[in-house]
Amino acid sequence: MKNITWRALLVGVVLLAGIVILVPTFTPTLPPGWTKILPKEKIHLGLDLQGGMHLVLEVEADQAVGNSAERLSEDVKDTLRSEKIAFSKIEKVGKWDIELVLPGTEQQSQVRPAVEKNFPTLKWVSAETQPDGTVKILLSVDDKEVDRIRKLAIAQGLETIRNRVDQFGVSEPDIRPEGEDRILVQLPGIQDPQRAVDLIGKTALLEFKLTAEGVSVQDVKDGKAPPGTRIYPMKQTDRTTRQRSETQIVLQDRTLMTGEYITNAQVAIEHQFNNPYVSLEFDTQGAKLFERITEANEKKHLAIVLDGVVYSAPVIQEKISGGKASITGSFSMDEARDLAIILRAGALPAPVKILEQRTVGPALGADSIHKGVVSSVVGLIGIILFMIIYYKFSGFIADLALVMNILLVLAGMAIFGFTLTLPGMAGIALTIGIAVDANVLIYERIREEMRLGKTPRSAVETGYERATITILDANVTSLIAALVLWQFGTGPIKGFAVTLTVGLIANMFTAIFVTRVVFDYLLMERRVKALSI
Repeated sequence: MKNITWRALLVGVVLLAGIVILVPTFTPTLPPGWTKILPKEKIHLGLDLQGGMHLVLEVEADQAVGNSAERLSEDVKDTLRSEKIAFSKIEKVGKWDIELVLPGTEQQSQVRPAVEKNFPTLKWVSAETQPDGTVKILLSVDDKEVDRIRKLAIAQGLETIRNRVDQFGVSEPDIRPEGEDRILVQLPGIQDPQRAVDLIGKTALLEFKLTAEGVSVQDVKDGKAPPGTRIYPMKQTDRTTRQRSETQIVLQDRTLMTGEYITNAQVAIEHQFNNPYVSLEFDTQGAKLFERITEANEKKHLAIVLDGVVYSAPVIQEKISGGKASITGSFSMDEARDLAIILRAGALPAPVKILEQRTVGPALGADSIHKGVVSSVVGLIGIILFMIIYYKFSGFIADLALVMNILLVLAGMAIFGFTLTLPGMAGIALTIGIAVDANVLIYERIREEMRLGKTPRSAVETGYERATITILDANVTSLIAALVLWQFGTGPIKGFAVTLTVGLIANMFTAIFVTRVVFDYLLMERRVKALSI
């Protein structure tokens, strides 16, 4: 008797827990204080059910290698200067090659040991003496380093996009690699697709450069500007009319600092003109570097460049300590907020190109839900009627276990944060069939035992004992297959595997344990003499 009481209590607790877990999913507004002590997780709907955005991005990993070669060329310059080795020109050429021009052959014997010692990732390609006596040396990034940078760029790009989407507030995004250099992004329930595209696709390379003092845009166009200067577009906003415009400004090519040192970026409001701007905070190393830069360049213009566009170029009045800076410009509140998000998440190591973009409308998702629910309900009603007609009152007990099974599947998806997709609804439909199949095995065993003349209580005990092993074998093998699909499957396959896995686990509980508790209660507590089966 005590054994039945504890088992019945366990069933009641599990059932009550499942109902409580599903309350947030089916109730628009929760009672006051609910979220403080009770679960608030809802069943998340996939892209095919609630609509949203589907993107396939290609990471231009070669650009990351080119950027690395660009930095290496600057490092080679600094190294040769520090070792007092004369050179005429050092620049990146091609995809990731570096060209050095030396005044004469005597420097060549000094350059090679310096490069091999300080830059193991660069390989010496060729050295040619020109007719004018200069020596042209070609270096290239090593093949292994190229492969490493490419893989790192894709991995970092995936993580950066995931961080941006998480901070953007999309629930249950699906972000994963696809092929060698592609990233699949699915954003269910997105309300502003273009804003999401802008947020995901922006490289967000933040650079601090000095303006080329005394050099005009026309000087650069006429070829009169000194080497190492370039024209950049600059965004401006008129303080009076609030109209935006784009001009041009000449900057020095050398980047003094990048956004890699940023630890935080927040939106703030400028009190004088009530304009939003982005406030930056640097880590310890970045704070020291920014302090040195501002100290060495007082009274000069320091341009803040984001993805090749200058947003502001204020004058450095004095040394700036404390590791803080700001980006002002023609920002709306949403633009400033999105910029803060991507700066916090970090810059993409390489640009991304959108190869495929689809938007699934909520109407299509609602239609999919309706059809999926109707098909599942029709199947459920058909099974319930069949079980009652064929197995009578015992069929009714199986139907109760079946309803509890579905409830536990939905509750499991909510509590563990799984996403329900259209293939997932197919998995629930399959779970219904598997759940009934387990009870059919048990009931047929019980019928066999009763035909041999056993009492209802003895027939139930023997039927459950002999059928349980078969049910466990069938469910465990199915569960292994479902887990493999879950681990290695993608998209619709994974959505199907999730509900099937949860359903199989719930089925072993309801079909074997719950129905047995009901039969034991009827036969032992109520002392039923005949079994309707």
